[in-house]
Amino acid sequence: MSSVRVVITGLGAVSPLGLTAGDMWDGLCAGRCGIDRITAFDPVGFNCKLAGQVPEFKIQSYVPKQLRKSIKLMSRDIKLAIIAADEALRSSGLITKAIDPENINTDPTRISINLGAGLISCDLVELGPAVAASTTNGKFDIRKWGKDGLELVTPLWLLKYLPNMLACHIGIIHDIQGPSNTITCAESSAQLAISEAAQIIARGGSDVALAGGAEAKVNPIVMIRQCLLKRATSKNNDDPAGACRPFDANADGSVFGEAAGMVVLENLQNAEKRDAKIYAEIVGTGQSNNINPEYEHLEPDGKGLQIAIEKAMADAQIQPDDLDLLIPHGTGIAADDLAEATAIESALGRAARKIPVWPTKSMLSNTGAAAGALDVIAAVCAMTDGRIPAAKNCDRKAPGCNLNIVKQPQPANIRYVLCCSYTYGGQTAAVVLKKYRTPNKEL
Repeated sequence: MSSVRVVITGLGAVSPLGLTAGDMWDGLCAGRCGIDRITAFDPVGFNCKLAGQVPEFKIQSYVPKQLRKSIKLMSRDIKLAIIAADEALRSSGLITKAIDPENINTDPTRISINLGAGLISCDLVELGPAVAASTTNGKFDIRKWGKDGLELVTPLWLLKYLPNMLACHIGIIHDIQGPSNTITCAESSAQLAISEAAQIIARGGSDVALAGGAEAKVNPIVMIRQCLLKRATSKNNDDPAGACRPFDANADGSVFGEAAGMVVLENLQNAEKRDAKIYAEIVGTGQSNNINPEYEHLEPDGKGLQIAIEKAMADAQIQPDDLDLLIPHGTGIAADDLAEATAIESALGRAARKIPVWPTKSMLSNTGAAAGALDVIAAVCAMTDGRIPAAKNCDRKAPGCNLNIVKQPQPANIRYVLCCSYTYGGQTAAVVLKKYRTPNKEL
């Protein structure tokens, strides 16, 4: 990182474990699993009938009255992002136009927004009639689609499903006028967005940034794709709590879900000036790619992820032995878990066998573009509370995995945490967090 120090001053999370970051952390500490049988649609015929679903909510509670007409143009991804953003901003102590328009305490032109978004799948009922009108002898007819089908699609339909709409709606609600960007790199999106937001602050483009990601993967289109790619578990439908098993010898595949995670980043000077609570500092970031021709998996040696980790560690200017916790991507897909374990060991050397490793997707599910942000928030909570919860469903490590998976909850003085992520499309990311200490305290 540059000489400008970037700190985290706000947290917001909507996950299968609850509607706040506190709910998520309490659930993780209790070993509670947010995975259950799908209720958003009937999963009959699907190999995997499980998902991580967010509890019920009323989006009207998070949108100012004068803007509520826009709710009809919000996909579920947008709604989740709005809820997490609201919590993150409120927890930071920043007062925006949406929070209290009479007492705004920050310059909206100096706030940026960087969000990760996924492939926003539409509700089938919105396209079903149009597709049905576009068939000839039971087959889709592109000519009929242009002539008859599109007439049945609302003209504003696309505005619900463009990935940049997450940042657009949040920006309008909270009057964020600084730099804005959306990153669509699947599971790596959130950590890439957080990294870019930190870089914007470091180069003086903004003083504050809202960063993270959101995605709602509990959708028939998304789920059937994961089933066809054989990435979703197919043997554990009767055992939701034990279904997702990162790094375990009996791992059978991942479980997909929905969530949003947001953090508020600030340059240290700005945070100190307003006496903000500082949770942690971002000290290192790294990005790369894997080059496996079989795009749905990491290359077996995890080289792309290894490079991202090495870059983040070099950026943080620390050694592997300095790490006190590692939160991996850990999907429960056996080949990918082994490749990730190999990458971590290649990047960190012998220290990889000692550093406590705590995967979270066994409880949170694979939430796509939100996943990396949830892990960053979990890392901050672990630092703040001084404890590492137990990993769930890793009863017997898979052969070849030499990581130190945390089996029991343990107190810990956590100074540095490494979080890493990758996608089945090739992108990799890593972030190093440091526990913040006031200047008169020593590490």
